[in-house]
Amino acid sequence: MKGCLLIHGFTGSPFEVQPLADYLAEHTEWKVAVPTLPGHGEELELKGILHHEWIECAEEALKDLLDECEEVYLVGFSMGGLIAGYLAARYPVSRLVLLSAAAYYINFEQLLKDIKEIINDSLNGKLKENELFNRYRKKIISTPISSTREFKKIVKLSKSVLGEIDIPTFIAQGEEDGIVPIKSAYYLYDKIGSSRKILRLEPGAKHLICHCDGQMELFDEIFCFLKEKNKGRSLR
Repeated sequence: MKGCLLIHGFTGSPFEVQPLADYLAEHTEWKVAVPTLPGHGEELELKGILHHEWIECAEEALKDLLDECEEVYLVGFSMGGLIAGYLAARYPVSRLVLLSAAAYYINFEQLLKDIKEIINDSLNGKLKENELFNRYRKKIISTPISSTREFKKIVKLSKSVLGEIDIPTFIAQGEEDGIVPIKSAYYLYDKIGSSRKILRLEPGAKHLICHCDGQMELFDEIFCFLKEKNKGRSLR
């Protein structure tokens, strides 16, 4: 049996990667695991949670898959991508998929565009319909500053092992991501040690790339990559 572990992002939940998890479950008989990191979920309880607890949670889920499966793939979104990369450098997984992985964070140019859209919706009485505002307003209020520091520790730790990743790696990044800038994807492409790397930039996609309009084409390409029948193209 094959297994696939999907890891969500900082202040997030399995919702962020669930469309891809559902796609894989529908198209395969793989064991698909999508854990909720400590303090995360739709209701955040991050106070007092340390970065190593997030890593350990994902690590335990990975160990379970390695015990049960002949071959295991790792998929990580945003901070989950950094955790996935860290684990890929230390465990015998076969392939790595990084989605909007946050080696760098806050794309100010795109963020300003998103804020302008939120302001326009507010002026037009449509603020309650703005998904970006609704999803991130609550997160900002519920995220302690100490948790942001713990997130930065994940970034530093993962960057230190990128050169040790020697398995095929697929990197996907939304071109209109207001949280993670495109330079993060290029940085990962350059620093990861594997000789087999693919970089896909998704037009029109924001941070939640698994929920973008082009999700099915993206999922098809990821699936082909995981099955070693990749039809993607390197951009570098």
